[in-house]
Amino acid sequence: MAILNPLNIPDELYEQLQQLAKAENKSIDAQVITILQNALQAKTQPTDDERRKNVPKLLEEIRLRRESRRTDVEWPDSTALIREDRDR
Repeated sequence: MAILNPLNIPDELYEQLQQLAKAENKSIDAQVITILQNALQAKTQPTDDERRKNVPKLLEEIRLRRESRRTDVEWPDSTALIREDRDR
């Protein structure tokens, strides 16, 4: 695991970090890692606008998948099957 040695952290920021770590029952190192992971995850996820732009593409992919799975199988009428079962 890599070691990161941040320098010149303002005292006020370090105190806030200590308080947050204590409130979540974590070490300061674990809290810093959690904060970094959350920040990076937020940056790498698409925005709402990006997701909306992808909707037509996704719908087209879904349509193509449905069409490729269609078969020319004729399914029996469920009403007739139920009637047959009841008549037994």
